[in-house]
Amino acid sequence: MAQSLLPLVLDVGIPLASYYILSDGFGLSEVAALGWSSVVPALRTVWALVRRAEVNGLALLILVVNVVGLALSTMTGDPRLMLAKDSGVSSIVGIAVIVSVFMGKPLMTAGLKPFVTKGLAARSAAWDRLAAGSAPFRRAERRFSLIWGTVLLVECVARVIGAYTVPVHTMVWLGSVLMVAAILLAMVVAGGSCAEPMAKMVRAEAEAEAERDAGVRAGAAGAVGAAPVPAVTGS
Repeated sequence: MAQSLLPLVLDVGIPLASYYILSDGFGLSEVAALGWSSVVPALRTVWALVRRAEVNGLALLILVVNVVGLALSTMTGDPRLMLAKDSGVSSIVGIAVIVSVFMGKPLMTAGLKPFVTKGLAARSAAWDRLAAGSAPFRRAERRFSLIWGTVLLVECVARVIGAYTVPVHTMVWLGSVLMVAAILLAMVVAGGSCAEPMAKMVRAEAEAEAERDAGVRAGAAGAVGAAPVPAVTGS
């Protein structure tokens, strides 16, 4: 649980606290405080890309959007544009997830499969069998990503509206609240309607496969035991 929540703390908690410390404590302007508070998430993304020694397209896209948005906001001196850029990240991720569903390769499966299979080889094999031969399982898999993508897009719209209608000092914490609320909503809705039923199907398939294997082994053992013993004839 701690490992799962750490990225959320780094990307939400630290920038939020940094903004108010820099603006209220050190008297920095809204643009400067927002800019410096964005450093930690950006560095974390860079570190993740370097550590994995491979190009993660989604992470790289998020980093580019942040950097471009930060540069534009700094040049224009518009703190509201800086707030709106964060919603741009959500929209890109949401659109990418929705498009992946219609392309037949749901992006959220990368996180869903380990959660459902619990790292067990038997359940991973059961997942693969269901993904290949069960239409209800594939529908639930696609629906899981579709829910996440839709929630992220709705959150994006809400944050853009807030960025240009709510006072900046208020929208800094309200934007974080909207993001966390969207994540929790997606977890509850997608988890209850998709992840849990899929987990049940995987468990049932793994148990059925174990029973089939046990039956095959029992049948093989019975066949060996019933094999006629060659008669020994005297010379």
